Parts: sequence; C-alpha cells; structure tokens
Amino acid sequence: MKRELISDIYRSPESYDGKTITVAGWARSIRASNEFGFADLNDGSYFSSLQVVLENQKLSNYAEVTSLNVGAAIIVTGTLVLTPGAKQPFELKAESVEIEGTSTPDYPLQKKRHTVEYLREIAYLRPRTNLFSAVFRVRSETAYAIHSFFHERGFVYVHTPLITGSDCEGAGEMFHVTTLDMDNPPRNEDGSIDWSQDFFKKPTSLTVSGQLQGETYAQAFGTSTPSVLPSVRRTPSLPATRQSSG
Repeated sequence: MKRELISDIYRSPESYDGKTITVAGWARSIRASNEFGFADLNDGSYFSSLQVVLENQKLSNYAEVTSLNVGAAIIVTGTLVLTPGAKQPFELKAESVEIEGTSTPDYPLQKKRHTVEYLREIAYLRPRTNLFSAVFRVRSETAYAIHSFFHERGFVYVHTPLITGSDCEGAGEMFHVTTLDMDNPPRNEDGSIDWSQDFFKKPTSLTVSGQLQGETYAQAFGTSTPSVLPSVRRTPSLPATRQSSG
C-alpha cells in the first residue's frame, strides 16, 4: 500500500485528479445520513484536512464507519475528485475504509474551540490542534533556517552539558539532579547530606548556561577560512578559530 500525504495532495491536486489513492489519519469530524456522509481526515502533514465522501452503496462497513467518534484512526482508499465550485478544492470519494483504531464519545478534542489552558491539560493531544500545529511548524522552520545559516558559514553545532556541578546563575537553588532519596538522604556525621553516595559524587543541577563550554568548543574547531567567513573578526589574544553555535 502506497500512502499519499495530504500535504502532497494540496501541493498538486491536479496530479491526483481522477486517480485512486490511499490516505491515512484521524477523523476530525464525521457527519452522516442514511445514504451518505462526510469525514474530515487529517494526517498531520498539513494544516487543513481532506474531506472524505462516504457512500452507503460503496462501503460494506458504512454503518460502522459513520458511527465512529472524533479521533478515530482510519485508512481510506478512493478516487480524488476536484471540486472547484465547492468550499473545499477537492474531495476523496471513498471506495474502502479500514478502521485502525476507535475512539470514545468523550474524546478530549471535539469539533469546537478549546482554550489554551484546557489544551495544556492534554499535552499528548494538543499537537493535533490547529493552534499548536501552526506554532510548532513555525518553530521547526525557524530552527531549520537558523541551523542552515550557521552551517553554510562553516559553524559547528555543539551540545553543551545539561547537567553541571557548577551553580551557574543560581540554577542549583532551583533545579537539583540527584539519585538520592531526598525524603531520607544519607548524611555525614555533621548532619549534612553525603553527596559522595550520589551518582555524580557531588551536588549537581540542570545548567542554565552553556557559555563556558561554548567558548572551549569555539577554540577547538580549527581556523576560520576567510573565503567562507569573510566577516569573522579574529581576536588578537586568542588563536583564530571557527566559532561554534550552541
């Protein structure tokens, strides 16, 4: 089975017109009568959904499909038809529908507006909403553009340590990292916590600063090339280096 992405269909609907294709995703809404119905199918590849036309005469499991709840996962095979005069630019006339996973009537994401506060309570589903889909797509494109900008200019992307024994900017007061039972930690004779029994053998925390490690990487990745980095300014007190982005 070759699955087509909804994003590809929106990108070039004319190339799919009249062809039999297979799509898969979850139903954002299902509405139906005795003879025909509609399902808004989304697969996460595009902001908009694909309208699927369900016909009783064509589907042996029509009653089962049209009784599905929002959030049900289905695989649909059918013919794509352009509908320039309708609200949607095209629709898929289903010839078969496979049910991959059912949902319940109390599925948290119904076809209505939800507040951001409510979506925070269902973090496992909020990426399926238009709001968070848009936000994370913008973040993805922004991150890609930033990485491309530095990569094309010879920079090296590095991961500085997340855990540190240094109390960088007071992080040790907030973000402790330990394997000890803090309700009953081992103690020294003076009553202080015996950190030697911890994983790192000393107090550690999540860092809030990668600057120190970033500077060491900046001096480690070789000499900058003028033809690649014509605007790099070389610091007299340091060897000429290609900077790193962290």
